[in-house]
Amino acid sequence: MYQLTIGHLYPDLLNLYGDRGNIAALTNRLLWRGMDAKVVSFELQDDIDFSKLDIVFLGGGSDREQQLVCNRLLEQKDAFTAYVEDGGVTLAVCGGYQLLGRYYQLKEETIPGLSILDITTEAGEGRLIGNVVLSTSLDGRAFQVAGFENHGGRTHIGDHLPFGKVAAGFGNNGEDGTEGVLYKNTIGTYLHGPLLPKNPEVADFLLSRALERKYGARVVLPLLDDTLELEAKGYIVDRFASKA
Repeated sequence: MYQLTIGHLYPDLLNLYGDRGNIAALTNRLLWRGMDAKVVSFELQDDIDFSKLDIVFLGGGSDREQQLVCNRLLEQKDAFTAYVEDGGVTLAVCGGYQLLGRYYQLKEETIPGLSILDITTEAGEGRLIGNVVLSTSLDGRAFQVAGFENHGGRTHIGDHLPFGKVAAGFGNNGEDGTEGVLYKNTIGTYLHGPLLPKNPEVADFLLSRALERKYGARVVLPLLDDTLELEAKGYIVDRFASKA
């Protein structure tokens, strides 16, 4: 039986806007296919053995929680970086996404990042809030992604490949039309809501990459009936992208 171990980093601190639902989506989409899922939650005092994890999830939190998490993760930066560079599957949302970069510049202080991604974030005037629709392509399959954003930071991704192009909403900074980052098997994004239950294609991309990395060969995921999920996403796409 195929099994994946999912590491949920600091759910007590980083769980804004129902992001814990991303864990539920990943585990259920494995279980529905007769595969096994093991979720390991890590608190701030815990050491993380990234070599034992197949998927890492890092959610969003307030600036205070983000600072606490960053200080702890900096102590484990080399191991986390090695995991990502080796193709370890990671989903980082909002504050977690910002932490993967070089820094987050607030008005009166700078929060250092892990520098796993060559991105920077600076606080802007006002928050970027609302529904988001993206156009993206994963494993050669083009589709749209729906989510919700609420962030004060403006992220610039340099030469990185974006997770998607904005069809509705603000994205990374409200200026360049990009949203998130796709780097190796890591997705960084501002999309809350949570992201994966309403975007099963993204969930299956992460699962497929994690299975391939663990077992050394492409694992074909049996199809699931995603009618309700796709109808819900389609409603958001039709309502908001058509106005863009």
